[in-house]
Amino acid sequence: MTTPTGYCRPSAPPAATGPAITPAPRWARRAAHAIALCALPSGLWRIAMASGVYVGYSDQVLRDAFGIPGWGIAYVVGLAVLSELAALFPLLLVSDRWQPLRPRTLAALAWTASALTIVFALWQLVVLFTVESRTYLTGTAETVWACFFGPLAAVPFLLTAVTWSYSRRRRA
Repeated sequence: MTTPTGYCRPSAPPAATGPAITPAPRWARRAAHAIALCALPSGLWRIAMASGVYVGYSDQVLRDAFGIPGWGIAYVVGLAVLSELAALFPLLLVSDRWQPLRPRTLAALAWTASALTIVFALWQLVVLFTVESRTYLTGTAETVWACFFGPLAAVPFLLTAVTWSYSRRRRA
């Protein structure tokens, strides 16, 4: 349509052709946001460790086991950034604004991520109870470490619930 001045007026956007998708339930949105918040303390702890803040490890352990100072700083900061980016993934499952992949592909990726977080959590329990990992931290430092890494134990359960909700909504 043209206006009296000769400019074209934009037409209305085309209607969506697919079926209406039910929005994510409130509990699923909250769980997805909680996953990102669960990863935050451990990331901050890692960045503090890489920055030279005392987090319970002796200088010798930082040098020998983690390579700090040195290449270990990039590794630890990269791990913190990567874990936080991965923790933001569930937000894709509860948001209908931007879907980078087709729903089936995203659901398969989400179920795979959920299974991997469960396996990773079980593996972390094994590492926690090994003799070598217990010798690095002692006393108060071990308690502080547990407080910063404790919230990560909720991630497999929260991710599985959000993934289940996403798959259920996409099937309906």
